[in-house]
Amino acid sequence: MDQHRLPLTKLQTGLPPASPSAVLRVIADISSVGGRFELGVSRAEAGWRPLTDLLTDPGGLEAVIRDMAGHMGTDETRVAASILFQKVASRLCSPAFGAAVAHGLLIDLDPRHVHWHAAPDGVLPLRVTDPAGWEVRDPVQAADALYRTVVIGLLEPLGEAVRAVVKIAPGLLWGNAASALAGTMRALVRVRPELTGPALTLGRELLDIGPLRDTGELAEPSPGHPFFVRRSCCLYYRVSGDKCGDCGLTDPGAPRDRRAHAVHGSRRARPA
Repeated sequence: MDQHRLPLTKLQTGLPPASPSAVLRVIADISSVGGRFELGVSRAEAGWRPLTDLLTDPGGLEAVIRDMAGHMGTDETRVAASILFQKVASRLCSPAFGAAVAHGLLIDLDPRHVHWHAAPDGVLPLRVTDPAGWEVRDPVQAADALYRTVVIGLLEPLGEAVRAVVKIAPGLLWGNAASALAGTMRALVRVRPELTGPALTLGRELLDIGPLRDTGELAEPSPGHPFFVRRSCCLYYRVSGDKCGDCGLTDPGAPRDRRAHAVHGSRRARPA
């Protein structure tokens, strides 16, 4: 699947556009799943900044990372940058993934029209000022469109921006992105178990593309409970003292315990 090269734009999708009313209905519905899926729809007010600022302003990004470090109580900017990237990846992935799975609709996440507001814990509130989208019914087509929209269009430039201000391994960040995607799948099927099949299908497709490939292993040890083990570590243990449930550094001799944690939704302290 090496044809995924360019992010989607309103003029280059090759997909049928969804009506504005349909896009608004889908955003409202998927936002109701939970906090990580929330996407506001309104004009940008004072304090709201376009996502392009986070991707292109090193000084602003450094400030956000420092705020995250302060919230976490650490002076290790590498740890703060890692967790910030994962939180942002989760926030960008979740509404797009949920809308594609639940409604066969790809939300336009053009960073010029997506705005964010600083938050102490790094969980960025998001709103879109020019809601648009396209119809994507086929899982492979949806994976291609989501990959180009979220991974190429947003996470690749965010990862490059983070690495420009903090020394951090690319593989660690892509492990974070994969973990965020897996967390999105779990959160979605926990609230809407009827979507388990299509969510797993789309998740597996995405985890087999580009830098997400070989970041870990996705399984379903119990029906309706996707479980992901990554091959890297997000570094959160340097703050908490504990490793996350999907960590590649957790004792490989205890897979049963790790799956039990996943099935019962008891992933350790790191916020997704």
